[in-house]
Amino acid sequence: MKKKVSIIGSGFSALAAACYLSKFGFEVHVFEKNSMVGGRAARLKLKGFTFDIGPTWYWMPDIFEKFFSDFSKKPEDFYSLERLDPSYEVYFGKKKSIKLEDSFEKRCDQFEAIEKGSKRKLKTFMSEAKTNYKIAIGDVVYKMYGNSFFELITVNTIKKIKFFFTSIKKEVVKKFKNPNLRQILQFPVLFLGAKPSATPAFYNFMSYADFGLGTWHPKKGMYSVVEGIERLAKELGVKFHLNSEVQKILTKENKASGVRVNQKDFFSDIVLSGADYAHSESLLEFKDRVYSESYWNKKVFAPSALLFFIGFNKKIKNVSHHTLFFDTDFDVHAKSIYDDPSWPVDPLIYTNFPSITDESMAPKNKEACTVLVPIAPGIEDTEEIRKSYFKLIIERIEKLTEQSLKNDVLFHKSYCINDFVADYNSFKGNAYGLANTLMQTAFLRPKLKSKKVKNLYFSGQLTVPGPGVPPALISGKLCAELINKQINP
Repeated sequence: MKKKVSIIGSGFSALAAACYLSKFGFEVHVFEKNSMVGGRAARLKLKGFTFDIGPTWYWMPDIFEKFFSDFSKKPEDFYSLERLDPSYEVYFGKKKSIKLEDSFEKRCDQFEAIEKGSKRKLKTFMSEAKTNYKIAIGDVVYKMYGNSFFELITVNTIKKIKFFFTSIKKEVVKKFKNPNLRQILQFPVLFLGAKPSATPAFYNFMSYADFGLGTWHPKKGMYSVVEGIERLAKELGVKFHLNSEVQKILTKENKASGVRVNQKDFFSDIVLSGADYAHSESLLEFKDRVYSESYWNKKVFAPSALLFFIGFNKKIKNVSHHTLFFDTDFDVHAKSIYDDPSWPVDPLIYTNFPSITDESMAPKNKEACTVLVPIAPGIEDTEEIRKSYFKLIIERIEKLTEQSLKNDVLFHKSYCINDFVADYNSFKGNAYGLANTLMQTAFLRPKLKSKKVKNLYFSGQLTVPGPGVPPALISGKLCAELINKQINP
């Protein structure tokens, strides 16, 4: 008889775990509190416009390929991909932007035109980043169960030990003088949720993900990836239960025995939570929790976000699919996130215009736009604050791109800390989990397996490997493998 697994949540890590567990021969049930699968990677449809509420960047395509290949499938069996060129655009001021082309040689030339001698330095930097990427993906993350320091120790990581004890910022500043080039090379670290000054230089492999592997767009948005994995899961026999909020993790004789869903008990042999880790443990009796509220409060969280989903009544000029507005001081904005949690006075802004590439995302001759401002988790979130930032953001984009926008806004919908808490039970409304700082790497992160309750597991951005969609897929795989080893040693 098949062993039964209850999975809480249906984000990327939970979906991945569900697929692997079903493949391993378990009977898998996924319980999602909301009306659609995907967790934070949800979709918003409004007045003919389509928005990804969660991730909008498709990086590290090799991780997605590896995931699907584990089931003898390919990404193209489930969704269509287009490689973006330019990969993205960065504004540093009015009439001052760089379109990062989808060609490493062309990017080298772009760097050289800005700073003499930087082409050679960029090639050296990317050679190191590529090597670190191969080590991280090939030697480490797929074996990183978070149990021991020794999971990080390989012949190759020992050779790279110096990169763990210096920061990406130091390495970039040492090699490049131009402040704009420095920002471009530090930008990919934002996907890890920490300041470049607090992120080990080994993580420069994220720059290879950018410069080497490219930026992609799944047709109909990132949610099409969610739908693809959901379809795979159903083909494998996974059962989904929507509008099914888990109120309690059931235990018996110090062992997980199921979940209470919509006030009814559902019994199973294993419980895996892909929901927010802190919330997941709150579903246990106090004595069964491993991590206290004070533990979470001491941790360095990746940012939360203020998001606006905007429908424009015209096509927008002078922007690319992904456009970053880095015309203000990054360090000052970062201070308001990590050092002195508060609303940033002069925020950096990320914008996503998917309808530039994909006409399915907006009605004809109109533009879909997502705006994201990284903010500290846990700060005050009010409608008045949101309104003031919307005005600030629109005026700033108007100024930098030299066009009128405010009169062409058909609608806008905001999403912020209070929504992350309400929709995803997110600790302090965090959007991206725990930052990947040196002291929150690998075995120093919360564990995949409960230390107190048998047959209870966790996956996702607050455990290993860390924040981001590719790490979430890997987290689900690692968790499923641990469960399989326990039941079928």
